[in-house]
Amino acid sequence: MSFELPPLADLLAHSYVVRLPMRVKFRGITQREALLIEGPEGWGEFSAFVEYAPAEASRWLSAGIEAAYQPFPEPLRTTIPVNATLPAVSASEVGAVLEKYDAPHTIKIKVAEQGQGLEQDLARVAEARRLYPQAALRVDANMGWDIGQAVHALKALSEFDLQYAEQPVPGITGLAEVREQLRTAGIDLKIAADEAVRKHTDPLEVSRLGAADLMVIKAQPLGGIQAVLDIARQAELDVVVSSALDTSVGLSQAAALASALPELPYACGLSTGTLFADDVCAEPLLATAGYLPVRRIDADPRKLKQLRPEQQRVDWWLRRVEQCYEQLVKD
Repeated sequence: MSFELPPLADLLAHSYVVRLPMRVKFRGITQREALLIEGPEGWGEFSAFVEYAPAEASRWLSAGIEAAYQPFPEPLRTTIPVNATLPAVSASEVGAVLEKYDAPHTIKIKVAEQGQGLEQDLARVAEARRLYPQAALRVDANMGWDIGQAVHALKALSEFDLQYAEQPVPGITGLAEVREQLRTAGIDLKIAADEAVRKHTDPLEVSRLGAADLMVIKAQPLGGIQAVLDIARQAELDVVVSSALDTSVGLSQAAALASALPELPYACGLSTGTLFADDVCAEPLLATAGYLPVRRIDADPRKLKQLRPEQQRVDWWLRRVEQCYEQLVKD
């Protein structure tokens, strides 16, 4: 961590818990909880998924503290190209979901959803390609396949001219094996590492082992902007900045990260604000014609009150801050 932690009492005194309703189920949830931190530099977000233990969730807290207590870096660009995100909906729902986005030029499509099969994935991708023939399509399996399933599925899905496939299998060695088998089969589909970077104790191992063609990096899971910039600098791979289903406060930090990267060859996964039916600010951070503005977001006091969950959940998040803070002090 490149900055000094503020006192825990200050964090707790300026923390606000919210629960955002979602338009469609995403990552298995229909409501997204987050804790927002008001600091001297603005607002930060701590929204590690509820199943994450303190060792992993503490990095998310570090990112939230950084955003609230440290200035954002000087931007190299004022807008960020972003992809639309298509959850694992049925083919008949694809059009309605993508209509929520303003002129998407890149579409990230969820595949390998638990309880679904390859036939549904193919139908979803085919419908997206039919509706948006000029768009760049990418798929994200969130580690949902084993190696054999991934190779079989990606051979079939590659017929739709995919930009890349994100984290088709768990782990780093699995990614390397899938990538090698596809190359052997004559399929030059790029492989992107996500969980293999953000859930690994050494996020640079993907690069050293040649397991992927690019890295998907997220500000919260990796500890904040400065931590991610250091990883990107050392990795020597193209990077895609993505969100972790953040509120607009978290998205503003991710956009600031993307704006500070020397190169940004791919559209970023920062248009997930469209998935929410409500947000923490009066003007949510949404893309226009596939581009997201780079700007700080201030939480609206009225929204904080409206979106506050029951006291039991507020107490749970405050205890979690304490646990993760202790982890940061130990680290």
